[in-house]
Amino acid sequence: MTALTADAATTAARLRDGMASGVLSFPLTSFTDTKGGQGDGATALDLPAFRDYLAAQIETGPGAIFPACGTGEFFSLDEDEYREVITAAVREAGGRLPVVAGIGYGWAQAARFARIAEEAGADAALVLPHYLVKGPQSGLVEQIRQIAARTRLPLIAYQRDQVAFTMDSLRELVRIPGVIGLKDGHSDLDRLQRLKLAAPDDFLFFNGAATAEVQARPYASIGITAYSSAVHAFAPEIANAFFTAQRDGDDATVERLLRDFYVPLVELRDRVPGYAVSLVKAAARLRGRPVGPVRAPLTDPGQDDLADLEALLTTGLDLVGAAR
Repeated sequence: MTALTADAATTAARLRDGMASGVLSFPLTSFTDTKGGQGDGATALDLPAFRDYLAAQIETGPGAIFPACGTGEFFSLDEDEYREVITAAVREAGGRLPVVAGIGYGWAQAARFARIAEEAGADAALVLPHYLVKGPQSGLVEQIRQIAARTRLPLIAYQRDQVAFTMDSLRELVRIPGVIGLKDGHSDLDRLQRLKLAAPDDFLFFNGAATAEVQARPYASIGITAYSSAVHAFAPEIANAFFTAQRDGDDATVERLLRDFYVPLVELRDRVPGYAVSLVKAAARLRGRPVGPVRAPLTDPGQDDLADLEALLTTGLDLVGAAR
């Protein structure tokens, strides 16, 4: 890996320590129910509610926070809203844990978001998969190179959907100044193990599969123990209990949580496109968290799915002895 600046090396070290100590938190973004009281389904950013929600999330001890990423509906934020979200996250974190801001679209727009995140005080940026088109390996690498040339923030590449790096491409990535890690959402462990072997020992990898706990043991088998947790966004008690059990080799607890909570959650999630975010936000609302509705093109769950979600949430909280 190209030698990092002192700030980037410090951020990478803080992230490595955080990944070992807790789940990676991807907080929701709070919206009001309507915009202008029109009842038309439009929403506005609810910054005070977001701050309250985020403060509660941070108190549960995640290893790092990743605001304005997929779970935080980055794709639905304009630049002004994005600035407010990242600024609020940095202030709430208060230097206690790293703040990694989501950036994305084509490299020109991603660089604009990176500059905003940099000005807001973020520690690093997660490069979400680019918009719409597929590209060859050389183009995937060049996308990251162009962003890196326009920001001082350390970058973590995110491979999922149309982005999947080869070993040769990863070797190119690690030579780009400021690139410190890779989030994986493909769960192709053969391919991922090859990528890990092609990278320097200090390059960061983490499991970014949807409902990542279901894949936590397979990822750990190839030496990738860190993961993002959507469940942490609404039930940090469950997420933290799973993390502790997985870390400590408590297979009985891991399997009980997988069987009775996480796998049924995945089955519920798979009913409707977009439920990977919509269900998370609905579960947070069920617990009284001030997060509001999702923005289009996502839709909030219907009553039948909400009832199933509430029952499943009750089961999960009971399994870890947490208050409902």
